[in-house]
Amino acid sequence: MEDLIEQFGNYLRVERNLSPHTVRNYLSDLKQFQQFLHQEGLCQGKGKKIKVQEVDHNVVRAYLGALAKVCRKSSIGRKLAALKGFFRYLVKERHIPRDPLLLFATPKQEKPLPVFLSIDDIFRLLGNVQGVDVLEIRDRAILEVLYSTGVRVSELVGLNWGDIDFRLGILRVLGKGSKERIVPVGEVALQALRDYGVEHGKRWGRAAKGEAAVFLNRLGGRMTTRSVARAVEKHLRGTGIPVRVGPHGLRHTFATHLLNSGADLRVIQELLGHASLSTTQRYTHVNLEQLTAVYDRAHPRA
Repeated sequence: MEDLIEQFGNYLRVERNLSPHTVRNYLSDLKQFQQFLHQEGLCQGKGKKIKVQEVDHNVVRAYLGALAKVCRKSSIGRKLAALKGFFRYLVKERHIPRDPLLLFATPKQEKPLPVFLSIDDIFRLLGNVQGVDVLEIRDRAILEVLYSTGVRVSELVGLNWGDIDFRLGILRVLGKGSKERIVPVGEVALQALRDYGVEHGKRWGRAAKGEAAVFLNRLGGRMTTRSVARAVEKHLRGTGIPVRVGPHGLRHTFATHLLNSGADLRVIQELLGHASLSTTQRYTHVNLEQLTAVYDRAHPRA
């Protein structure tokens, strides 16, 4: 089974062109299923090697039952999606005659409302990062760009200086599925990037242009998504804001503030790089104050 998982990983990378993060999650979920089969002594042949041909709906049901004791619905849904994709691939490549997951439906997902910061809180957060150290200047640029553009953290860390057009006020980012899109960026964020670009050259001795990575860590390497998350969390704690958000929370904040200011949902969809409008519709939540204000203005008996 291990060889087949490896082949499936190559298929996801090459033919499906999925991101390294998505492929890593898929393979991790499949290895967890493989571990379950070993632990339970299921579908094993000589030398305790897993025989995928012996996986049937009863085995899958037993696995999902075990997951239900320790995982949320969202996690189970993702692990089931990985299994479905894997076994579809095995049928397509004729490793197995039929798909044991054909009749399994993905569990209905919980849909929590996105967590976001109020306008007062985001201004407080951005105003709190005023240090003169290069890493503080870098962090200010990170926060300004995240809020100004709504880009994903993976898109942020993938930015090169050549992806920024300071004259036109746009960024070129590589999104999910290696889809390129252009997003506008505000003047305040651009100035934060200019300030950081000057210090970037002084600290790491590299010109802020071309294929050079924009956001660097202490050692001069490209920042990871986790290191950006740590920077956001650090500055959020420093302001004493009680809402817990990471980089994705700033993306939610960007979308929510645009929507609350009257931006069209389809425009927000394009800016966020969502393939489906239904994903963007999560942001149509409104706060009670707005709701009552609209009611008071619109209802004849309010």
